[in-house]
Amino acid sequence: MGVRTEGEALAEIVYLPRSAGALAPANALAERACAQIEKYVVDPGYRFKLPLKRLGTAFQRRVWEQISAISMGETRTYGDLARTLRSAPRAVGQACGTNYFPLVIPCHRVVAASGIGGFAHHSGGYLIEVKRWLLVHEQLGT
Repeated sequence: MGVRTEGEALAEIVYLPRSAGALAPANALAERACAQIEKYVVDPGYRFKLPLKRLGTAFQRRVWEQISAISMGETRTYGDLARTLRSAPRAVGQACGTNYFPLVIPCHRVVAASGIGGFAHHSGGYLIEVKRWLLVHEQLGT
């Protein structure tokens, strides 16, 4: 995973392919974020405590707030969230894909009505495998 900070706030977490080389955290906040990600890998019930940069549109932030309310081991569909937000599933999916803080805002818990759905604006490849792993990891932790 890649972690980017700006000042005293976490600005982004990204999933990197296995081929990406590891780098040491560049500052104390990045080190803290990495340590918390490692805690989540050991304990899927771990709750992140990180200062997040305020990003996204008002709609995206509303979607991310709904995603943050999904409990570990549970999922919701894009349609479920769209009905709650009086929006469209595709718009919810776009907001999920634009999530700057995966794991902290657990967008992997949002799935399609008939399958796993996408992840980080991808419908295949290693990112979908990451989503599958996260869902299984959290099921085993419940």
